[in-house]
Amino acid sequence: MESKAIAKYQRVSPRKTRLVAQNVKGLPVEDALNMLKFTPNKPAGVLYGVVRSALANANQSNIDVDSMIVKDVIVNEGPTWKRFMPRSQGRAMHIRKRTSHITVILAEGQE
Repeated sequence: MESKAIAKYQRVSPRKTRLVAQNVKGLPVEDALNMLKFTPNKPAGVLYGVVRSALANANQSNIDVDSMIVKDVIVNEGPTWKRFMPRSQGRAMHIRKRTSHITVILAEGQE
């Protein structure tokens, strides 16, 4: 059985989020949650919430939560917020505030 959770329009860069997602892929859920909890950057906190949501979804479906592993973490690019910052001599610089769509899939597996 599989369980899935999706978080859309998260205000974290997809590139930075993928770096954290690689670390938890294939781990048992308990180890993945511990790793995310003590990783000191913003994408880790967002991923922590999505993994907890997927775990709660599995619990609602009467799946054995203790034997779950993180099967896959998919981080796609969401829409980019476009902003301007004033610069010298009347110029303006573009600022791109990137967003992410994060999908976590948990599956039953051997630890």
